[in-house]
Amino acid sequence: MAGVKVYTTENCPYCRMVQAFLRKYDVEYEVVDVGKDREAAREMIGVSGQRGVPVTISGDEVIVGFDAKRLRELFGTPLAAAVYDVVIVGAGPAGLTAAVYCARKLMKTIVVSENIGGQAAWSWAIENYMGFRVITGEDLVRKFEEQVRELDVGLELDTVRGIKKEGDVFLVRTVSENTVRCRTVILAPGKQPRTLGLPDEDRLMGRGVSVCATCDAPFFRDRPIAVVGGGNAAIQTAIELTKIASSVALIVRSDLRCDEVYVARAEELGVRFYLRHEVTALHGEAALTGITIRDRNTGKETLLDVTGLFLAIGLVPNTGFIGDLVALNEQGEIVVDENNHTSVPGVFAAGDATCVRAKQIIVAAGEGAKAALEAHEYLLSEEAKERVLAA
Repeated sequence: MAGVKVYTTENCPYCRMVQAFLRKYDVEYEVVDVGKDREAAREMIGVSGQRGVPVTISGDEVIVGFDAKRLRELFGTPLAAAVYDVVIVGAGPAGLTAAVYCARKLMKTIVVSENIGGQAAWSWAIENYMGFRVITGEDLVRKFEEQVRELDVGLELDTVRGIKKEGDVFLVRTVSENTVRCRTVILAPGKQPRTLGLPDEDRLMGRGVSVCATCDAPFFRDRPIAVVGGGNAAIQTAIELTKIASSVALIVRSDLRCDEVYVARAEELGVRFYLRHEVTALHGEAALTGITIRDRNTGKETLLDVTGLFLAIGLVPNTGFIGDLVALNEQGEIVVDENNHTSVPGVFAAGDATCVRAKQIIVAAGEGAKAALEAHEYLLSEEAKERVLAA
């Protein structure tokens, strides 16, 4: 389909997802980098009202973000009917590593995920992954993805909305009305960004409020911005944004929980710290024009004139689609044993959405490998039982 235009920025993982989807279905498209072309950025904002990418234009259709359901409705085709050995839900470090190990065991494998890379793709710099002194999240995820694409693994950009078991087969249903049949499932859905829960937050998301600085930072060049959060991710975001924004404020609900080395660096770059403050209101109609913050000790409120607000206030397990399929703990994490077994035989889990305490990329990758090996062992044991019954 000619005439498709994708507005992107250089480091946006969701923009790559849109392009990967269009390439898979042989759709011709034009890429416009609004991080480098200010006139194109104004054009995109005029068409969509968004100050966030990706935005895809096809005729009169305007698609905001990576909307797998709408993209598939416009450009995709239904999945071929088949029974897979394993469906892997999620394509972060855990899911992609699991895919490599499953493929090496010659399991018929498909990965279903609304994005590739998960939260790892949002990282400005990763300094603790073995083999690399420092690497961006985008580059590390690209290496993961390239290795998976070299193997006989299906990779479907879609969102899982439910899983149920019928007899010996699991049915994995997606928002695009596809149903994938499989003998085992590896759950690696990761986490999703926590939001403030304020009035107008949904309305202003993508219009000044963002959860992906690596995607949307170029829209705020030479503008005042604020970052909310007190961990490493928040202060790293604040540091990186000093290269773009006219000023950067870091709003921390309690005390900083980040490494000391980042604090000194941020202070040197002029980041303004508001410790023990919280955001109480968002202002603006068509786009964000400011925020109100409150001192949690004194109750004093301050209006900050910012046009960008980047949220880095933690993550919650992306397990809402699981329902009562497997046991979850009070935090909504998937309960697994030391070998990545869930409460349901044939369903395994790995990564940050599980109850494993350490939430690190390298840990998630290792857990993904373990889950794949356990899924393979499970299939072998089931096949052995079938042979005994047939004898």
